[in-house]
Amino acid sequence: MNKILIIDDEEKLRSLLARIISLEGFEVIQAGDCKSALKKLDQSGIDVVLCDVKLPDGNGVELSKIIKDKCPHVEIILLTAYGNIPDGVQAIKNGAFDYITKGDDNNKIIPLLHRAIEKVDLARRVQLLEKQLGDRYSFDNIIGKSKIFLQAIELAKKVARTDTTVLLTGETGTGKEVFAQAIHQASGRNTKNFVAINCSAFNKELLESEMFGHKAGAFTGATRDQTGLFEEANNGTIFLDEIGEMSLELQSKLLRVIETGELMKIGESKPTKVNVRIIAATHRKLENEIESGHFRQDLFYRISVFQIKLPALRERVSDIGDLIQFFIQVFSKKTNKNIKSVSADFVRVLQHHTFPGNIRELKNIIERSVILSTSDELTTDTLPYEFLSSIQVPANNKTLSAFDLASAEKLHILKVLNHTKGNKTEAARLMNIGLTTLYRKLQEYKVE
Repeated sequence: MNKILIIDDEEKLRSLLARIISLEGFEVIQAGDCKSALKKLDQSGIDVVLCDVKLPDGNGVELSKIIKDKCPHVEIILLTAYGNIPDGVQAIKNGAFDYITKGDDNNKIIPLLHRAIEKVDLARRVQLLEKQLGDRYSFDNIIGKSKIFLQAIELAKKVARTDTTVLLTGETGTGKEVFAQAIHQASGRNTKNFVAINCSAFNKELLESEMFGHKAGAFTGATRDQTGLFEEANNGTIFLDEIGEMSLELQSKLLRVIETGELMKIGESKPTKVNVRIIAATHRKLENEIESGHFRQDLFYRISVFQIKLPALRERVSDIGDLIQFFIQVFSKKTNKNIKSVSADFVRVLQHHTFPGNIRELKNIIERSVILSTSDELTTDTLPYEFLSSIQVPANNKTLSAFDLASAEKLHILKVLNHTKGNKTEAARLMNIGLTTLYRKLQEYKVE
């Protein structure tokens, strides 16, 4: 139930107003002066304040600013016996929702209250979404406990509190955008926009337009003005993914933005001021790109003030189990399945994979396995033949149990079946076993 605080020193009028409002289903709290009103505001979780302008110990117009500073999401409707324009203007400047005259405008109070409540509810939903967004992209939600990965997180946390330009390096699929979002959320810019653009996804002309914007008529097809992503990210953060793919001409324009804080829109003659933090990322070794003449050395020095290298998944094998569990939760919910566990065999196979696609590849594998699973446990049956055929299972492990040997046999059968494109007769011939034996093994290992 929404709570309304009425502040008025006229007790009879206050009580009458309280009765009318309570009949609309609101909970009403009353106060006769500024001091008691502020106390009740602290204790009661007020949504909307109805406040008289003239109070024994203060002025409602001035009180509205105090209330908004203290409780930004509380809406204030000021009531006055003698309305005047200067007071009304100042009330709105101080954050009041509306300013109405007593008596003549009593019929407007209830509709006005409902509109104020709608605004309060909307603000709360936005606040909740912002919190959920912040939680989702926080460092606490980045999965990984391996030493090499924790070192990267620690560096990112330290630089997040500054406005320093960051360069994230590492193979494709290692989570560079996730790190960029976490850095933004942990920074003082987290209430402003985080804008991401993949520099490899556009040609030179289109990328310039996307980054800096253009004026109508600047080129064929430019029928209206377009705001660039740097302007969208003003006072926030822009993430330039795969910056190594950017053309040399555009690199020089980016360098100007970094050095002067000004950009030039296509077709515009006057620069536009921007205040943007840049986080760049690349899978290329930019030092080599500089030597080959594909990347500007001066730009490299500006964007690489603080470098963080993200490790490949094969360098943090101990994190694979936790990542598997996380993706199982995500895709179980997405596919309306109830995957409760994963076999040790399944995890073991993945831990022996080299993952050239890193976390992105693991994510795709788990999504496929969840879709194919017919039970509440993920097993190696759900892994693709071509994936299994690339796994190098250690042959010299002297501590293998009977279970592990069975797993190795199963993997070998799957590899041969992959080689024969599912031809069981040919697979049995290559393994030098009878076709009946192969079918028995497939039934035993629950391979269809």
